[in-house]
Amino acid sequence: MSYQKSLAQWQAATLPDYLEKNLSEYTPDQQEDAFYQNLSFGTAGMRGVLGAGTNRMNIFTVRQVTEALARYIDAQGASAKKRGVAISFDSRHFSPEFASDAAQVLSAHHIKSYLFSSLRPTPELSFAVRELGAFAGIMITASHNPKEYNGYKVYGEDGGQMVPEAVDIVVAELEQIKDIFNIALDTTNEYVQVIDSDIDDKYLKNIATVTVDKDLVAKEGASLKFVYSPLHGTGQYIGEKALQQAGFTNYSIVKEQAVIDGDFPTVKKPNPEDAAALEMAIAYAKKDGADAVVATDPDADRMGAAVKLADGSFQVLTGNQIAAVLVNYLLTAKKNTNTLPENGAIVTSIVSSRFASKVADSFGVITADVLTGFKYIAATIDQYEATKEQTFLFGFEESFGYLVKPFSHDKDAIQALVLFAEVAAYYKSQGKTFADGLQDLFEKFGYFEEKTISLDFPGIHGGDEMAAIIAKFRDHQPVTIGGLKVIRTQDFSTATQTTIAGQVTTLPQPKANVLKYWLEDGSWVAVRPSGTEPKLKFYIGVESGSQSESQAKIDVISEDLMTYTK
Repeated sequence: MSYQKSLAQWQAATLPDYLEKNLSEYTPDQQEDAFYQNLSFGTAGMRGVLGAGTNRMNIFTVRQVTEALARYIDAQGASAKKRGVAISFDSRHFSPEFASDAAQVLSAHHIKSYLFSSLRPTPELSFAVRELGAFAGIMITASHNPKEYNGYKVYGEDGGQMVPEAVDIVVAELEQIKDIFNIALDTTNEYVQVIDSDIDDKYLKNIATVTVDKDLVAKEGASLKFVYSPLHGTGQYIGEKALQQAGFTNYSIVKEQAVIDGDFPTVKKPNPEDAAALEMAIAYAKKDGADAVVATDPDADRMGAAVKLADGSFQVLTGNQIAAVLVNYLLTAKKNTNTLPENGAIVTSIVSSRFASKVADSFGVITADVLTGFKYIAATIDQYEATKEQTFLFGFEESFGYLVKPFSHDKDAIQALVLFAEVAAYYKSQGKTFADGLQDLFEKFGYFEEKTISLDFPGIHGGDEMAAIIAKFRDHQPVTIGGLKVIRTQDFSTATQTTIAGQVTTLPQPKANVLKYWLEDGSWVAVRPSGTEPKLKFYIGVESGSQSESQAKIDVISEDLMTYTK
């Protein structure tokens, strides 16, 4: 169907006033972008700009994907329908409306839904799916994207993001739904059950188990001074309860960013990965004499941090650095209490740093590498629990997602918040700072540096442009990158690894459109398109004997990679 035909259908449809106004104001280019395709369902669901159109997030595209999910659940039988779907939402514009509409679509199919009474974090939604024995979950969120966006994540019965096999079925159903304006809604909400504090209490009870050394926290928790920002999102209510429950009471909250507001008025992007999003919290910390800053994104699945240095300035940490320090603390504590299992494992993505892996290896703990997307970490946890071959100890992705205890099966910034505070308290008890702890690890294991280059490819031709760049890598295999020899090439689209000597082996991960190059000095480079946005990402990881040397490597490799985009 041409975009003009789809546009005409929308123009002829009865729309809410705000969507009708939005549609009437589109320029020709905006019309094309809003209608040239259906909003794609990627690795974690769908995400897009709010507005009228098939390539936009709105009540009709939400009803369409929920109808597809409902048909999938229908096919699983009466038990699946009775077990139902847990639904939560964040602070973004139209999140409550999208959640309510999703529940009404499910109810029209006689599928039970458990709808949170107000906004809750993504990890609590994951927990709720498991706690309630639901068949699936829906989270309305666009995570850390700008205010113009919203999104729709689907979860499986294990509380992890829905696995590819089930996603394929939902997408097939989605493609069969041609009339998105007449999807049945049950406005009586006959099969909708509202949930709230009962699940909060159970989730918080599990959060209490994240604390490793209760005596340490009892001694240092009230004196540790830090600043917390929920960046206008879901983290404040549960995050503050979790901190206070653990024993951390001497923190300040960034009041301006504690206001629930989908416009995110104090930041350009509510992304704790970006130093700019932490500026207000750092200003608070300097004024209060605090030792650290922590921030969670709007749906509280990612946590960023900054720590005070000796000169009083603050260093914004990377996700990989945070993970390495948390892993070291966890494994040290388990070793000291003789609770470190012989078959321990941490799980991370193929584009995350080797820093935490090297730390884990020093404790005899293996690292399992999975594809990008926390659902692959969740699936590995399920595998470990079923086979007992390994014991899960920690999971993380470089993009500021961490999981300590698997009662949630997605990245959990509330867990990370509590553990980060404990680690900061641990170093304080030794007369050190979190920054000192990181420096200790650098001196012991080497100076690891990483960089992610994210290139935007919006619009109708964006996908083709990204595909052309990836094809260029495959058609002209790099022999060197940044002057360093490529000794291993991993092509996850064929699940093969090829060495410089020509030896080919099979990779254990599922097939995916990712390329990874291992260089002669231990550095690595990965190339992959985003699963939820029109972005192409380059990941670079290096290690050396000094921070300046590692940064120099990053700079040279970055410059070389960009030649493939021209």
